[in-house]
Amino acid sequence: MTVDTFLTPVSVLVNTCCQTELEPETHPGPAPALSRSEVLTLAIFGQWMRFSREQDCSRSAERHLRPYFPTLPHRSQYNRLLRRHQAALAQFALYLAEQLGRGPVACDVLDVAPAPVRTTKRRGRGWLAGEANIGFSLRLGWFAGLAVLTTVSLEGAITGWGVAPASTNERPLAETLIAARAHPDPRLPSVGSPVGIELADSGFGGEDDEAHLVATYGVRLVATPQRGSRRRWPTAVRRWVARHRQIVETVIGRLRHTFGLARERPHTLAGFQARLAARVALHNLCCWLNRQRGRPLLAVANLITW
Repeated sequence: MTVDTFLTPVSVLVNTCCQTELEPETHPGPAPALSRSEVLTLAIFGQWMRFSREQDCSRSAERHLRPYFPTLPHRSQYNRLLRRHQAALAQFALYLAEQLGRGPVACDVLDVAPAPVRTTKRRGRGWLAGEANIGFSLRLGWFAGLAVLTTVSLEGAITGWGVAPASTNERPLAETLIAARAHPDPRLPSVGSPVGIELADSGFGGEDDEAHLVATYGVRLVATPQRGSRRRWPTAVRRWVARHRQIVETVIGRLRHTFGLARERPHTLAGFQARLAARVALHNLCCWLNRQRGRPLLAVANLITW
């Protein structure tokens, strides 16, 4: 696909979702420079790895996308519009996940993606003091930033996510997302819809926690047995779980590297959440486009010819 043939289905899908799934757009005062659907389309397009910084995306839009966005405002005004429509971005991402479905088995895979927001060795409190802190990840080691809990279907679509300080333990983080799915709150549009089975690694497991989730929320957490546990899985079960857990590892790698989550250096939590929702929407959109063209869902690297 070229950039032109990519933007056309994106704008059509965004318009369809805004008209059928979202509340009518209201705003006080004069009309903004960009409509909600235009903001969502531009936000999703700007998350490609081709743009290493926001300035790169802004300059590219000024040069090449004026026919699509004739009233394109200054970057600061666009960033304010992006933060305003954060919830709409999350709803569009989950709308695409619903279109893709969860596959033959109604099951999600849980994992945490590290999102560093500054260099660990830098002095001072940083921009997100009190919201980001020091945590540990097997991918990065010690890092300063946020933890992004991600749920992925067995086919690779992102079905929900949540953000917490990097030091947050995985078990309460997972329970919070499961509870938010069981009792939906419009202030948390990104958690997604409930599902009966959640696959996870050993960090999420524990017999007491698993029994609590079943009794309280009706969700069965299937976590890899921890070292020293008396539970033993048959070889076929272990291989099946490992094969599907590799999918969430691939998706997290896509978010961190292809779509730039590892390079994120936000000044506000609202800006981080808005761009994260745009990255999730771009991932699900690429999966949707691949399905329409009969390609593997996760084949994203060669989707667009720049």
